[in-house]
Amino acid sequence: MLGFLLRLLPFWVREPLLIAVGSVLGVRIMYLAIRDHDKVAAGLGVVFLVFTAIRVHMVLRALRARRRNPSPATHADGAAVDAAPQTQIQTQAPAQAQPQPQAQTGAGPGPGPAAPEKEPNVWGQAIAAVAVVGALAAALWLAPRVLPSDNSTARQPAACPAGEHKELPKAYQATPRAATGDELCKALNRPDLAQLLGTPGESATTASGTNNTAPLTDEKVALPEAEVSFDTYTVHLAATYNELSIAQYVKLMKFGNEKDVKQLPVLGRPAVLSSDHTMAIRIGPGSGGPVEQGPLARTLSIALDQADRGGYYEVTVWRTSGVLPDDSVLLGIAEKVLPTIPQRAAR
Repeated sequence: MLGFLLRLLPFWVREPLLIAVGSVLGVRIMYLAIRDHDKVAAGLGVVFLVFTAIRVHMVLRALRARRRNPSPATHADGAAVDAAPQTQIQTQAPAQAQPQPQAQTGAGPGPGPAAPEKEPNVWGQAIAAVAVVGALAAALWLAPRVLPSDNSTARQPAACPAGEHKELPKAYQATPRAATGDELCKALNRPDLAQLLGTPGESATTASGTNNTAPLTDEKVALPEAEVSFDTYTVHLAATYNELSIAQYVKLMKFGNEKDVKQLPVLGRPAVLSSDHTMAIRIGPGSGGPVEQGPLARTLSIALDQADRGGYYEVTVWRTSGVLPDDSVLLGIAEKVLPTIPQRAAR
């Protein structure tokens, strides 16, 4: 239907209109393709630009033909058409013997040759084409502001819940430099966290922080925790404010025959990498029990200070697929997140 309507338009209206629409769409699609690295969109943009180039070539050829062959009539497709001279064949009656009566005096002149057909107004067609293109451009400009955007329905990244200002356990008051779960959540839930994990296209699905205390310590050791989950990865951050140093922690790992243990400095502090399975809690039929073995996780434990006087941060990362994450992922997260955790001065 649209193609039929376009064919009804005069050549000097239809072709500028197609050129304008094709160039605008082609440039816009190519811009989006380069920004989003979309090869399919880039191919579509090339098609629009090639289509526009062909229409420009047709208009230029029609203009050259018009200058070479100006004629009273012009075909709808732009090519000049020479009006074929019409030869009128007049048949003369045989001469009469009797004299013909003379023409009456004062009679008007006979009909002359037909007036040539008026050539279409090229300037008028050009102005009409510009007006149509302007209307389309205005519609394209106003459409995003009037129509609902797809971004409004897109899933937004999860945010850390607003703190309810609950009273902290006594362990946090006894530890002047202890951070809270809300502070750990805000430090961990960075805009570039997905990029640090190697999945820049993902958005956080959940983010949380809790003000826990270490088990078996009679609530005397602060243990704030935060967790941010993606479709592919889950990142857990914890801070344990106890007397255990990283050096002592490594000895305990060796005593327990821990495997895949690696010592290294991080941010100028002693640190150790280790692996262990997470715990999955399943409720419902078909589960082997309330607590099952979850995917394998990689943990980076870093001392709270360079002197390793006790206490440590833990950055734990695991994949939904169960494949062990790369160590560079944990190092990148620790180097970005730990400096942003608030450190309270000792009283």
